[in-house]
Amino acid sequence: MMVKKDDKRGTSKKSLSAKRRKPALKKRRTDAAREDVVLVTAFEPFGGEHVNASALAARPLDGRVIAGRRVVVEILPCVFGDAVAALRRALLRSRPALVVACGEAGGRAQVTVERVAINIDDASIADNAGVCPIDRAVVRGGPAAYWSTLPIKSIVAALREKGIPAAVSQTAGTFVCNHLFYALMRLATRRRGLRAGFIHLPYSEQQARDGVPTLATQTATTALEIAIATALTTRRDARLTGGAHA
Repeated sequence: MMVKKDDKRGTSKKSLSAKRRKPALKKRRTDAAREDVVLVTAFEPFGGEHVNASALAARPLDGRVIAGRRVVVEILPCVFGDAVAALRRALLRSRPALVVACGEAGGRAQVTVERVAINIDDASIADNAGVCPIDRAVVRGGPAAYWSTLPIKSIVAALREKGIPAAVSQTAGTFVCNHLFYALMRLATRRRGLRAGFIHLPYSEQQARDGVPTLATQTATTALEIAIATALTTRRDARLTGGAHA
């Protein structure tokens, strides 16, 4: 009888131990799944436009798998502060390995991969909440700038190889796009292994007007797909010219 009692205790301990191990295994799998995510952000319409080229281009990528990573798309408010809060929530939900933020740059004729985010908000128009900051730091006391950690020149080269007009950009402006870009790169410094950056897209064909360049939405979506694939498969950026004369 004593032997049977000991056997029951042994079985009970093993069973309890196995139960305790299962949640840890589940957690590891969940973390691994989150690391397989690419977060793509875009913006809602602003400045009187009825659409935003970045949102039009990004939405078709939601749920797509690129280079083995699942893409999650988030459309952010074009509002100082609120855009960053929405970005924080998206980062917590998806825990991505890569973030490609994108926005609309009306007047530009190429897909422009941003090099640097600067610590200044200086709006020439109001955001969607009516806020128009002037000469205000994105983060008071923060560094003057953060570099993109995307392989910016490799992305430009890959886009050009597919016949998509592209260039390295030296400024993301001083509106909500740069505001978000700066906040993103600041957040990325606190998340080990997270690579991130910002890409500006020209107006879509839906925003065509005299004398203003546009890029077909399908082409813009392809451009983002190429940029993501290049970022996921390139660890060292290409050594190519990408500077500006002035």
